[in-house]
Amino acid sequence: MRDIIIAQNLSYSYETGDDSRTLAIDGLDLSIQRGSFTAILGHNGSGKSTLARQFNAVLLPSGGRVLVDGMETKNEALLLEIRRRIGIVFQNPDNQIVSNVVEEDVAFAPENLGVPSGEIRERVDSALKAVGMYDFRLHAPHLLSGGQKQRVAIAGVLAMGPECIVFDEPTAMLDPQGRADVVRIIHELRDSGKVTVVLITHHMEEAVGADRVVVMDHGRLKMDGTPAEVFSRVEELRALGLEVPETTRLLYELNQRGCQLPLDALSPDDCAGAIYAMLTEGRES
Repeated sequence: MRDIIIAQNLSYSYETGDDSRTLAIDGLDLSIQRGSFTAILGHNGSGKSTLARQFNAVLLPSGGRVLVDGMETKNEALLLEIRRRIGIVFQNPDNQIVSNVVEEDVAFAPENLGVPSGEIRERVDSALKAVGMYDFRLHAPHLLSGGQKQRVAIAGVLAMGPECIVFDEPTAMLDPQGRADVVRIIHELRDSGKVTVVLITHHMEEAVGADRVVVMDHGRLKMDGTPAEVFSRVEELRALGLEVPETTRLLYELNQRGCQLPLDALSPDDCAGAIYAMLTEGRES
């Protein structure tokens, strides 16, 4: 499987206003496989959102390089092609909504990419149906809920026809229902096999369904593995200021009290099954 994004010895620093600079990403090496679902975790200030903006050239490296489908993001002549391939959904949907009608907003990006008008209509309808917002296509975005706005923002990115979508903490400003809707859409996109998904989040449960979990701290990569591998390292994650999913936390606390339960039972069903098996075994013995 060919990598769609490659970061090589990537560094990025930003001005702090007193003629000094702060290092946000520090010599990071990371590749994202085409068709994969990668979750990137880290506490506030870990560099994860800065990294997200490197992937489609919203920010450019201070050192090292980022390649998108073999194209270097520093090459201005390739910027349009890079952004055709890598779409990004930001934390605040209001920052991405530019029109007064939902379907016009979703059509905005493909229009700017020069997509023929007939194809734009098909893309807009398909994208709105994919996120469950087709019935709201003639509504004013500012009258929608936060979760609905975020779904419109996702539709706007889908209408571009990207090969990869980077979600930068897309549920951080949403209520539980809005968050659940966005997480469901992310998993549906992953399951479709048509798009690579990168999810930046601080909600551990949102990363459970990923193929791979990457943990960042102070601009560096600290952990990289499957969700089961990463979340089983409870103490190391806590030392980085991070928690684990509720299922893992329950199993860990029970183990601290003398049980011997697998920390890789991440889903509620698997967690319940592991506890049930332990209790059943105890009765039989």
